[in-house]
Amino acid sequence: MKKRSSGAIRRARFHTLLTDLERWPGSILQRKQVRSFALFLVILAAFLVAWDLAVRFRLVLTLAPSPYQVWQQAVEIFSQPFFRRGVNHVGIGWHLLASLRRVAIGFLLAAATAVPLGFLIGRSPTLARAVDPFVQVLKPVSPLVWLPIGLALLGKSEPTSVFVIFMSSLWPLLLNTVAGVRSVPAQYCDLARTLGAKRSTVLRRIVLPSALPGIVTGLRISLGIAWLVIVAAEMLVGGRGIGYFVWNEWNNLNVASIVVAILATGATGLVLDRLVQRLEGMVSYE
Repeated sequence: MKKRSSGAIRRARFHTLLTDLERWPGSILQRKQVRSFALFLVILAAFLVAWDLAVRFRLVLTLAPSPYQVWQQAVEIFSQPFFRRGVNHVGIGWHLLASLRRVAIGFLLAAATAVPLGFLIGRSPTLARAVDPFVQVLKPVSPLVWLPIGLALLGKSEPTSVFVIFMSSLWPLLLNTVAGVRSVPAQYCDLARTLGAKRSTVLRRIVLPSALPGIVTGLRISLGIAWLVIVAAEMLVGGRGIGYFVWNEWNNLNVASIVVAILATGATGLVLDRLVQRLEGMVSYE
């Protein structure tokens, strides 16, 4: 019987050790995650200490709150997020709901417009060439430029905010839908027609499923832009909303409340992004 060399024995032991580590509850991947979380805590602690020292030694203006003051303000705000003390004096929960409602309406209207239009443009080169100048001119326009146009056309702040969200969500979704439709191999459609499939069947069974990942990516980008824009739009048009809350707290020189609102806005945006990301994972073929 052939005797195994010492190198082969060491390699075999090494592979056995790797296998045992992968089976062990605290695997290498989990250790890396723990290290990343520990590093996150260290960075967060260093940031909070630097922030507190900057406030304590007056390196920033006296308006700037300390981390502890922000924490106290967050506890006070979120202890009663849905209180009502008059028409405009309401809890931050009502402001967030008002912003989410405007984003939802504008975003859904943009999706209802951009997805069918993107299908038509993606399937028709003639139509694509005809509308391309409009898309190329209007696409780089800042979303807030549409604010005075919305006020001139609609008059009121509520529909104007929805209009701004609609315009800011439209272009990313339209372009991603067009790209998704164009990415479908022509051979698939030709083969289906050769087998007698109708045009509607080709669109429903081949083009739509193939373009769906691109459409969902466009939905994710558009939703992120819409949530970014709504805060700035509400600061300008007023009314209820998280942007109005921030501007109102600035008028009261309550910067601690503004920091709390920033964190609440970021957390809400993160939740929205994760929801669409889950949908993106469901339609992905990878």
